[in-house]
Amino acid sequence: MTCTAGVDHPLPVDDGLFAETFAQDTVYSLAGQELKIRQLFGAQLGVAAPVWEAGLHLCRYFGERPEELRGKRVIELGAGTGVVGILAARLGAAVTLTDLPLALPQLQTNVSANMPSSGWPSSPPATLPLSWGEDHMKFPSDWDLVLCADVIYLPETYPLLVETLTHLCKNGAVVYLSSKMRKEHRTPDFYEEHLPSRFNVELVHRDDKQNINIYRACPRAEQ
Repeated sequence: MTCTAGVDHPLPVDDGLFAETFAQDTVYSLAGQELKIRQLFGAQLGVAAPVWEAGLHLCRYFGERPEELRGKRVIELGAGTGVVGILAARLGAAVTLTDLPLALPQLQTNVSANMPSSGWPSSPPATLPLSWGEDHMKFPSDWDLVLCADVIYLPETYPLLVETLTHLCKNGAVVYLSSKMRKEHRTPDFYEEHLPSRFNVELVHRDDKQNINIYRACPRAEQ
């Protein structure tokens, strides 16, 4: 089926979100591209399984600005299904998709399912494990863009994410973050307190109806 809406219920902290494992394939029409995304719902993946609406918002944002992706080196954090990074790769970016190790099989499945018939415009997306604040130093700092879609929901991870973003952006990468602004998860606190400690933060898109914001963040000069 063709679908343009994502999952929109509150993000749980509980890893046991889904008791049984099942797969759902959905075709998303985004930026003139049709992406077939498999969502592996199961107890292990939890919140990494669904396509979240904030991710689709970020896809649409770049769909209106494809020139911001073409030819760029892009890394996505907490990629989940990979819909954002895969679209970026289809639009000409050289993309690295990262998430916790348990999410990598889903990412790899979706990358394989979405290779254009003519081949990837730049290079096939890479899929690598990355735990914020732990192994980020294994990654380079020469990215053009860092993408994050609906990853701001566990307050204890906020300092770790800022630390990771600071390393990835040492050479001036720009970060785009799309978030459902959930007060119960202190999402606004991340953008008002944590991220501004190291980055200049600008709101570039606001959906009042769905309470989703997209921010653009650039490292402060002193970093």
